[in-house]
Amino acid sequence: MTERHRLLLFLAGACGLAVLYLAGIRNLPPWGQYRGPYGDVIAQLAVFQRHATDTVNAITYDYRGFDTLGEEFILFSAVTGVMLLLRPEDGQTSRAGGEKNPASFRDRAALSETVQVLASGVFGFSVLFGVYIGTHGQLTPGGGFQGGVIIAAAPMLLYIAENTEAFRRIVSHPVTEALEAAGAAAYALIGLAALACGAPFLTNVLPLGRTGDVLSSGTIALISACVGVEVAAAFLLLIWEYLREILARAGNAEA
Repeated sequence: MTERHRLLLFLAGACGLAVLYLAGIRNLPPWGQYRGPYGDVIAQLAVFQRHATDTVNAITYDYRGFDTLGEEFILFSAVTGVMLLLRPEDGQTSRAGGEKNPASFRDRAALSETVQVLASGVFGFSVLFGVYIGTHGQLTPGGGFQGGVIIAAAPMLLYIAENTEAFRRIVSHPVTEALEAAGAAAYALIGLAALACGAPFLTNVLPLGRTGDVLSSGTIALISACVGVEVAAAFLLLIWEYLREILARAGNAEA
C-alpha cells in the first residue's frame, strides 16, 4: 500500500469517526447540567449497601465491576501489544540473553550526589504513598488505578537521578511481568469466587466490615488492591520497553 493510499484510508476512517462523534454528542445535556438519577441514588445508597465511604470506588469495583474488569484487560492487552511490537529483533540479543545495542550505550546522570540521595528518599516515600492510595480507595479518593500509577512513577526518580541501569534492575525481569498477569487474573478470580458461592459473577460476597475501617467494603478493597498491582506492573513494563528502544537506537547511532 502506497503512502497516498494509507492517507486516503486514514481520512475515510477519520471522517467516519467524526460523524459518529457528532451524532453521539448531539443529545448530551448542556454543560454543568445533570439529568440522570443514578448518581443521586448511588450517593444515597452506596455507604449503606457497601460500607464504602468513597462512592466512586463502590461504583467502579462493585456496581459496574464487570465494566472495570474489561477496562483492566484493555490495559493488559495494550501493554502486551507494545511489548510484542518493541521486542528485540533477531541479532539484537546476545547468547547470554543480554541486549547488544543497549550495552553499547550507557547514559549517566548529570545531577549532583545530593539530588541523587534526595531522590532515593523520595522514591521510598512515593512507593509508600502509592500503596496507601491503592489500599484506601474505599475510604478516600484514590484506588487501584491511581495508586498503581504513583507506584510505577516512583522508579522514574531513580532513572532521572542515576541512569537507565538503575531503572532496569527494578523492572526488567520476569517478576514484573508475573505481577501484571497476577493482578489482572486475580480480578477475574474474585468474580469466579462469587460464582462458587452461588452468587452472580463479581457479586460482593465478602463481609462488608464496619464503615470507615480499612478492611471494610468486602471485595471492593480487594479488587482495588489487585488493580493497583496490575496497573503498577503494566506501566513499569511500558516505560521500560520505551527506554530499551531508545537505548537500542542510541547504540545503533554510536555504532
